[in-house]
Amino acid sequence: MDTALDAWFADEILVHEAALVHYLRRVWAHIDDVHDLRQEIYVRVYEAAGRARPHQPKSFLFATARHLMTDRLRRGRVVSIEPVGDFESLNVLVDEVTPERRLGARQNLRRLADAFDLLPGRCREVVWLRRVEELPQKEVAARMGITEKTVEKQVAKGMRLLAEHYYGATQSPADDAQDADRNREHGRKQTD
Repeated sequence: MDTALDAWFADEILVHEAALVHYLRRVWAHIDDVHDLRQEIYVRVYEAAGRARPHQPKSFLFATARHLMTDRLRRGRVVSIEPVGDFESLNVLVDEVTPERRLGARQNLRRLADAFDLLPGRCREVVWLRRVEELPQKEVAARMGITEKTVEKQVAKGMRLLAEHYYGATQSPADDAQDADRNREHGRKQTD
């Protein structure tokens, strides 16, 4: 043992014990931990002083106390995520992507892309901006120079056409769009 270090510790550190304990009781929420905290602070200070004596022992003592409390708080917030057993023994199904599922997903994506390509131009652009790029309705309206109400209608129309095509409606989105155009022309002719 280093008697010079022990003497320094008794003269420079232990003399502040009452202030240290008072400080710990004031700032640390768990009074039961104060004794352990004090001991750990003393260990840290003693070990550090063994390497090099601090120039301001009292400041060093309280800085060590603050750092130790910070470390404990930080460790207390960490949630350990570790496997606690053998997962295979739990008889849990593992979600694997089988070749069949991968193929099915690609086919679904292909059908959706085909249906999307068949949407009328403006409807396709509105649906793309709203559903794929997730732009706000207001921004889509401003970007395309249309009203927000038109954006709503185009999105609703696009979703309906996609669903009809995807789930096997008798008409394709292009046919439906042509029907809508025919209806508009028919309506114009009747008003003329």
